[in-house]
Amino acid sequence: MLSAAKQLVLPPLSLYIHIPWCVRKCPYCDFNSHATQGGETIPEASYIRALLADLGKELHRVSDRILHSIFIGGGTPSLMSADGIGDIVDFVKANITCEIDMEVTLEANPGTFEQAKFAGFLERGVNRLSIGVQSFDDDCLLALGRIHSADQAKLAIGKAQSLGFKRINLDLMHGLPGQTLDQGLADLQQALSFGTDHLSWYQLTIEPNTQFHSRPPALPDEDVLVDIQDQGQVLIAAAGLSQYEISAYSRQGSEARHNLNYWNFGDYIGVGAGAHGKVSRWHEGAMAIERRVKLRQPKAYMEAITPLASSHYVNPEELRLEFFMNVLRLQEGVTPASYLANTGQPLVQVERAVSAARQAGLMMPNQFQASPLGWRFLNDLLSYFE
Repeated sequence: MLSAAKQLVLPPLSLYIHIPWCVRKCPYCDFNSHATQGGETIPEASYIRALLADLGKELHRVSDRILHSIFIGGGTPSLMSADGIGDIVDFVKANITCEIDMEVTLEANPGTFEQAKFAGFLERGVNRLSIGVQSFDDDCLLALGRIHSADQAKLAIGKAQSLGFKRINLDLMHGLPGQTLDQGLADLQQALSFGTDHLSWYQLTIEPNTQFHSRPPALPDEDVLVDIQDQGQVLIAAAGLSQYEISAYSRQGSEARHNLNYWNFGDYIGVGAGAHGKVSRWHEGAMAIERRVKLRQPKAYMEAITPLASSHYVNPEELRLEFFMNVLRLQEGVTPASYLANTGQPLVQVERAVSAARQAGLMMPNQFQASPLGWRFLNDLLSYFE
């Protein structure tokens, strides 16, 4: 049994808030997002009422803890009004202790409509924007089903910077339908030219239950994909950004605190339609980790007295795989001691799998860290922990 002092130690706690609406559902998107119909406005007031009721119950469960970060994602959260987003942030700060200078991230589309609200978002408590650029090539944006143009993306980034957002992430994809090596690198160079502190740069993948899965587009061949990745890494490093996770790059000290908490297997509350959460607690000398999922359909979520769709405690076998699925995404990995600290499980539980992965050249010695080969073939590495 662990000591009483040890039992008080829990992972950092974050909050994810899901806004499920988009103007149009992108053909590659497998997130819980719902297109507005015929230009209708989203039911903001009703959704916020349901969201705050849900949030109040969740915060009550962790009232003795400190909140580390907030991430407002979707969907397209920037469809909400600045006051609506501000009211949510204010409610959080009034109902739980928050870290000083807590990171509050909002995902935003680069369209003109959203740009007009950037100043309001900043004034109402958002201190980090994640702008969904995806590409600076209008033909590629059309192929992706995006509703903004390359010029609008450039204007949106410039506006966010001029308003005083010091922390800005640009979301950029590569390996797009019909994309050449030159186009992929030109997109990346354009993104880097703005000098923002963070870049999410990742290859388009075809996910089940998407339009692209049922009607696959013609994607670049493997040689082009490898060249974009390899040459792109050189450009990113030359621009002063360091890769700290498989698809995340930042200036020193500007890593996404919220996402780092996920990858370090921290805890997070999830509120909003379809949101997922993971919260740990000590019970009789052991750590219990609960996963909760909210009702997926916005209408059902707003009408429900209790919007919880499912809840279960994670068993040791699940914990092992979930832990390594997250921490092995990090460039530096984590110390072995973090396994006990974040799962409550003894290290002996994973020693055999770690040893086998190291013998295969997929993990580094000493740390729980993927080798360069393991990072390249992460799914093969994770199979050791299934």
